[in-house]
Amino acid sequence: MVLEVRNIEKSFGEKQVLSGVSFQAEGGKAFGLLGRNGAGKTTSIRILMDVFPANSGQVLIDGQTIDYKRIRIGYLPEERGLYPKKIIIDQLTYFAALKGMRGKEAVKAVDYWLERLGMAEYRNKRLDTLSKGNQQKIQLITALAHDPEIVILDEPFSGLDPVNAMLLKDIVKEQISKGKIVLFSSHQMNYIEEFCDSIAILNAGKIALCGNLRDIKRNYVRDRLVVRTEHPEQIEDDLGGACSRLGDGSLMIQLTSAGEKREMMKRLVEHYDIDEVKVFEPSLNDIFVKHASNAVKED
Repeated sequence: MVLEVRNIEKSFGEKQVLSGVSFQAEGGKAFGLLGRNGAGKTTSIRILMDVFPANSGQVLIDGQTIDYKRIRIGYLPEERGLYPKKIIIDQLTYFAALKGMRGKEAVKAVDYWLERLGMAEYRNKRLDTLSKGNQQKIQLITALAHDPEIVILDEPFSGLDPVNAMLLKDIVKEQISKGKIVLFSSHQMNYIEEFCDSIAILNAGKIALCGNLRDIKRNYVRDRLVVRTEHPEQIEDDLGGACSRLGDGSLMIQLTSAGEKREMMKRLVEHYDIDEVKVFEPSLNDIFVKHASNAVKED
């Protein structure tokens, strides 16, 4: 399955919010939709989910206009939307029913996810008796109980402790392994790097960068090396201004050109006690800052 957002335009009154937004996400892979607050991520997601229409453009599945009556979408919003005073099992089965599940089927699916997330003991509790992290897990069930083909996760790790974050990671990997389209929107770049094959960065309602994350990184000039060694001062003494110390204690070596890297790697290994040497690649955070640093708009 391939989800394609093609040339989406959206304005509210005279305010242009999205301008020619296009990206593509594939089943069995995770896609990261990134941007600063106000860049247009929320509007893009709402159009993708048919919450409101675009002024122009298309949302396609396998080249055909998406049929929202047939394609199941699960959405975990950044702003949580459950009822704090209601019993958990009641509202979870209610949301499952809204997405087409029938009584016993809905209860069975919800109970499965309550057990899977370690929340079965809270089945008959009110939502407001739970911690923020556990409320997040209940919200996640509303996105997954109906077995959606497209899973949209907006800041999914917000409020989760490391143990629950690991549990969510396992669930996300499982959804991907089932061939589903998983779309992330997050400011936590480490999670995007861990899961996403491809990304799109929105800036002021336009796509600033889009493509395979590995290819994006490799397109940067490969003229720096990162070296880990127990004795960095020896290399610093010999190479002088070409070296700089990174926060983790490793060295960054600036080459005169990308073509010099093999010769420099060989020289380092032959003359120094090297634990690791590799070509420097920018982090997703570096890439994001470069492409999303202009003035923002409202979503």
